[in-house]
Amino acid sequence: MTDLAHIEERMAHMQRMMEDLSDTVARQDQEITRLSARVEMLMRREAERESEGGGGVVIGDERPPHY
Repeated sequence: MTDLAHIEERMAHMQRMMEDLSDTVARQDQEITRLSARVEMLMRREAERESEGGGGVVIGDERPPHY
């Protein structure tokens, strides 16, 4: 194999690796965006629940307030 053919082969391999990495980064970006939206939604829900005064914690044998 000539030096030029060897270089071309390595370049093709590196280009393939770069495309695969690019695809991986794009998928990770989508996943991060999706997870960020979920976290934001959960934070809003929790803030709403706290502002409504709900979410009390029952400790031991304590009866909830509706009994």
